[in-house]
Amino acid sequence: MNLNPLKLAFCCALAYSCGTSSKFDNSSELPVEQNKIEEAEKEPETVLEISEEVGWKDIPVPADAGADMTWEFQEISDDFEYDAPADNKGNQFLEKWDDFYHNQWSGPGLTEWKRERSHVADGQLQMWATRKPFSEKINMGCITSKTRVVYPVYIEARAKVMNSTLASDVWLLSADDTQEIDILEAYGADYSESAQKEQSYFSKKIHISHHVFIREPFQDYQPKDAGTWFEDGTVWNKDFHTYGVYWKNPWYLEYYIDGVLVRTVSGKDMIDPKHFTNTTDPGNTEVDTRTGLSKEMDIIINTEDQTWRSTPASGLQSQTVTPTDGELENLDNNTFKVDWIRIYKPVAK
Repeated sequence: MNLNPLKLAFCCALAYSCGTSSKFDNSSELPVEQNKIEEAEKEPETVLEISEEVGWKDIPVPADAGADMTWEFQEISDDFEYDAPADNKGNQFLEKWDDFYHNQWSGPGLTEWKRERSHVADGQLQMWATRKPFSEKINMGCITSKTRVVYPVYIEARAKVMNSTLASDVWLLSADDTQEIDILEAYGADYSESAQKEQSYFSKKIHISHHVFIREPFQDYQPKDAGTWFEDGTVWNKDFHTYGVYWKNPWYLEYYIDGVLVRTVSGKDMIDPKHFTNTTDPGNTEVDTRTGLSKEMDIIINTEDQTWRSTPASGLQSQTVTPTDGELENLDNNTFKVDWIRIYKPVAK
């Protein structure tokens, strides 16, 4: 797939800084200041002008592969330059993806994932939302990679966030649902008819974060600092953008938007301060056998109605943010589009 003439900005930075998942239920925790955050110290940006059409594989990976290392393209990447009908997606799609979640769970809250709510057409993966007949539920799409990824790896998707109060997501999740990396999580609509309230706070933000969990009894840790909600004035539903993460090792993540490093998190006290990844006695801070974000993870692309928005704890209508039937009638607003997703591993030159 070729892109139109493109300007890529790169930060030259030295940074050392299924049951129910909290991705769906605890993302409501809006940014608060936190002392334990490590920000990348950025040098002035170097802007690379590309005057010719550039293939998706050839766009430079913005992350640094390391000394005497280079980025190697992984064949599990997908440019979606083929047709995969919703009801019979065919071998090219099914070699890489399952058109459902990574287990039999059908989704959080009002979400009901359906295989026929995603397809590949016009060079894009597309998934759309419609009301389930005679129900408050919303039928939506979800796909999961058939090959798992593990650090060190760079993953980047070019996507257009929905102009909807529903979530548009590209993320990673371990098979046992205990480790998660959110590459893109966005709520694109400027206004909610159900809440009768403007939503520009969310339409201008991208949630980039990670989670570590204990499943029984359920406990979740994710960073809560302001940096988990990236904002630069862009309204994200207007156009395609690239969203990437460099999962360098269990204790180091770099997040990139449109080729620019926008967030770095590193260290045990940022990745897992509650010792949830202990190999023995998870959650006991007196024992330190933490492994961090170390497990192989599935790549998941989906949309969903998250319960903290559609069924807020307050019960107030003014805080109930879920699409109305009228909003869902606009299919274009409620269609998440992914142009491509590419995966690279650092290898010796």
